[in-house]
Amino acid sequence: MISSQIPVCIIGAGPGGATTSIFLSKKKIPHIIVDKDTFPRDKICGDGLDLKVLRVLKQIDPNITPETIFGSQPFSKSWGMRFITPSGLYKNFIFKPKSDEPAHPLFCVSKRFNFDQFLVDKLDKTYAEVHLGTKATKIERKNGGIEVTFEKEGQIYKTFCNLIVGADGDHSVVLRELDERKIDRKHYAAGLRQYWKNVSGIHEDKLIEVYFKKEYPCGYFWIFPLPNNEFNVGFGMVSEIISGKKVNLQTCMRDIIENDKVMAPRFKNATALESMRGWGLPLASRRKKAFGDNYLLVGDASSSINPMTGEGIGTAMVSGVVAANFVEKAMINQRFTEDVFKNYDRELYRRLEPEIKQYNRIFAWKLEYWLNGIYEFIFRLPLTQWYSSKMYKVWINTALNKPIEVNMHD
Repeated sequence: MISSQIPVCIIGAGPGGATTSIFLSKKKIPHIIVDKDTFPRDKICGDGLDLKVLRVLKQIDPNITPETIFGSQPFSKSWGMRFITPSGLYKNFIFKPKSDEPAHPLFCVSKRFNFDQFLVDKLDKTYAEVHLGTKATKIERKNGGIEVTFEKEGQIYKTFCNLIVGADGDHSVVLRELDERKIDRKHYAAGLRQYWKNVSGIHEDKLIEVYFKKEYPCGYFWIFPLPNNEFNVGFGMVSEIISGKKVNLQTCMRDIIENDKVMAPRFKNATALESMRGWGLPLASRRKKAFGDNYLLVGDASSSINPMTGEGIGTAMVSGVVAANFVEKAMINQRFTEDVFKNYDRELYRRLEPEIKQYNRIFAWKLEYWLNGIYEFIFRLPLTQWYSSKMYKVWINTALNKPIEVNMHD
């Protein structure tokens, strides 16, 4: 058995954990980051990267430009969104700059196989002790801190730390050992992903597509363009609706692809590259307590997924920035008790507050079964197109020029 001691231990090297590590290194805080997988590795996800991702990356390196980040082969630039209403109406929202303006796509799409490796490559090993292919098997409170037991290639390791950051997803071992993992179906969603090739009808600007089908409220079918004429195709729905309507997601997704009058023709000559694979999405609308004595949670472990869109990569990275600031506060004060982190949840969720309120109003007003009809109405309004175009400049300016601010005070 090999034993060691280090101030901070991060469990999980996905977007939340890797971002936490990168910002801890910027603050010159020694830490260990561990993941049970070796990288690159597949991760079931929608693969969409929004402007929050760009915002965090710009904070990592102010010299970064969208072209240097997303100009390489694993990334597909998307210049907007295509919403397909229950009646089959196609509404395109394209955000391309004028010829004399910098070109910044609203979205990019990259397989997590590539993007997570992209982040892991940015870990600074001057301050980060990186252990991949290493599984945390036991977490215990000892002597005012945390003792973590790891296993790697049959060898047992023990590390004592003052603070542990749970970045190991919805099935977090940190959440299981130090907190409590509960699933509230109203604040949880299930999704399926399947990679396809040669889907037809894709817009030349590679718009990400979302299809709202009347029979499936609080859910949508998506097509996200990847490089090499591949596509992330998926279907997700709020778990409470799945349970109440006794929905079989695989059956529904297969029916959309094979029989739906809007979608089936576009898959006629397409080829599935894998079987359907599912995962759970803990939504931020639950606003779970994501801290306690000697621990913080980030990413899916902290239920940080946007409840209105299902987007979780950017929110996970933002949570990593927030966590690093609170870790720094604890290190300066040499106190790692719950009271030091009391404003962590506020900072974790406040950027999602509009979406959280909107989502909770839908259920409070019992609109969940009317939602797709409401979308039909909204996307037919000329005002929706005008407002989205107006907001595009705000979103881009925020991503490129406004670092994420974290207020740790009352």
